[in-house]
Amino acid sequence: MKAFTFERAVSRQAAAMAAANSPGARFIAGGTNLLDLMKLEIETPTHLIDVNGLGLDKIEPTAEGGLRIGALVSNTALASDMRVRRDYAVLSRAIVAGASGQLRNKATTGGNLLQRTRCPYFYDTNLACNKRQPGAGCAALGGASRSLGLVGVSDTCIATNPSDMAVAMRLLDANVETLNAQGATRVIPIADFHRLPGATPHIENALTPGELITAVTLPAPTGGTHRYHKVRDRASYAFALVSIALVMQRDGTGRVAVGGVGPKPWRSAMAESLLPNGAKAVAANLLVGARPTHENAFKIPLVERTLAAVMAEARTA
Repeated sequence: MKAFTFERAVSRQAAAMAAANSPGARFIAGGTNLLDLMKLEIETPTHLIDVNGLGLDKIEPTAEGGLRIGALVSNTALASDMRVRRDYAVLSRAIVAGASGQLRNKATTGGNLLQRTRCPYFYDTNLACNKRQPGAGCAALGGASRSLGLVGVSDTCIATNPSDMAVAMRLLDANVETLNAQGATRVIPIADFHRLPGATPHIENALTPGELITAVTLPAPTGGTHRYHKVRDRASYAFALVSIALVMQRDGTGRVAVGGVGPKPWRSAMAESLLPNGAKAVAANLLVGARPTHENAFKIPLVERTLAAVMAEARTA
């Protein structure tokens, strides 16, 4: 691990200012992903800013009938909150499907959205990775790609986003609230928060240098039957090959988002309009333009079959 300096932020704007004024700085809260990356020297921050004391650990109702989730709310606290379990059950189910109980106790809402890919080539510093070292190339393109992406990918990167929580947040049309060093706030729709790789896969989200996530807001509940199903190689503590987040209404309409297939949670309004027509039509539309490798082409039928199973379960709930 490379040497670094450390400070505890005394206010939200002070945290943002410290990050903006220190190139190479990182915020640290739970650290469940960042510390691992530092030990491998994939992340080498020169300065860490502890934001745990900033009071961003509350879940509160909004005037619009939704919820505001502080960026430091732990995954465990979020998944177990009775309002989330009652009105946003897909989010609770998605969080519980991720990681282990110990990690969920430490991992935060903001940190979960910022966690980096689990592509094996990103983690192996002996191999080329454009996310880790821009311009180095992508060893995954000609390598073992079973777990990697097939939609939204590019000639420079086929890594997937690993977050279960983000898939549910995308389904629910969440918004990410931020604060910058000048004290300005903004709201980023979750649909725009994670970036496609294009020619710059190392730029993974819409945040600017020093910008601090303060909360994630959920709109008023949608009702319907909520389901989250994760297909993985092990029964627990494994990342998704394919995951399906679904909210289905009694008339067969609803929303669907897919994880494990691209660099961000994957959703399509056109595909959702086809839900009454069945899983095959939805999956075909969701995966238009897919660029599978010979090792991960199985994900195309897997999306359809998993979606069909989740839809059938929702209809009988």
